[in-house]
Amino acid sequence: MPTRPDPQPECVPAPPTAAGPPTVATPPTVTTPPAVATAPPGRRPRPFLLLVPGVPALLFALITWQVLVDGPLLRADEHVSHALIRPDRLGELLSDLGGVPVAVPVLALVAAYAARAGRAAGTPRWWLPPLAAAALLVLVPAIVVPLKEWTARPGTPAVPPAVGYYPSGHTTTAAVAYGAATLLLLPLLRPGPARRALVGGCLVLVLGVGYGLVRRGYHWPLDVVAGWCLGTMLLFALWRFLLWLSAASAPRQRRER
Repeated sequence: MPTRPDPQPECVPAPPTAAGPPTVATPPTVTTPPAVATAPPGRRPRPFLLLVPGVPALLFALITWQVLVDGPLLRADEHVSHALIRPDRLGELLSDLGGVPVAVPVLALVAAYAARAGRAAGTPRWWLPPLAAAALLVLVPAIVVPLKEWTARPGTPAVPPAVGYYPSGHTTTAAVAYGAATLLLLPLLRPGPARRALVGGCLVLVLGVGYGLVRRGYHWPLDVVAGWCLGTMLLFALWRFLLWLSAASAPRQRRER
C-alpha cells in the first residue's frame, strides 16, 4: 500500500515579541580620516620663481667681479662697444628716456592715477602700491651711487675721461620707473591684449634706453646689462610685495561686501 507523503508545514508568522518589531541589521559605519587642508593651486609655492631674481643676481655679481679685477669680460665688452657705438641723435633721444627728468614724472603720473583709481574702487590700503613704487625709485641712487664709487670704472672714448660709469644709473632708473609704472597699471586692465601690450611696451622702452646709451657711447654694454640686472631684482621685490598686499586685502574686501 503506497505511503502518503507527509503534509508540508504551513508558514505561520511569528507573533511579535514584547521587545517590539524585529530589528534590521545596519551596515557598519566607515569612518573616513579628516581631509587635510591644502593651499589653493594658485597659491602653492613655486620654487622656480626664485630664478627670476637669482639669475640676475648671479650675473650682476659676475660682471662686478670682472670690473673690479679687470677681467677678460671687459675686453669682449670693449669690442662690442666699438662695434655698436654711433654717436647720433637717435642714441641721444633713447638715452634721455632713462634720465630723471623723464622717468620720474612718468612714474609720478601713473602712481597718482593708480592711487585715484584704487581709492575710487574702495580698495583697502589703496595708497600703499603707489608709495612702494615711489620708494623703490628713491632707492635706486642709494644703491647705484656707492657701486659707482666702489668700482670706479672709466667711461668709453666717447665721453670725457672720468670714472664711475658702472653700473648704468640711467638703465636702472628706466627699468625701475617704467617697470613699476607697469606693475601699478596691470591690475587696472583686463587680462588680454591690453596687458600684453603694456608689458611689451615697457620691455621695448627699457631695452631702447640701454641701446641708446651704448650707441651714444655713454656706457659700456656691461654697464647697461648690470643696470638691467639691478632693475629686475628691485622690480621682483615690488611685484612680490604687491601680490602679498592683494592677498591680504582680499578677505577684508569680502567681509565688507
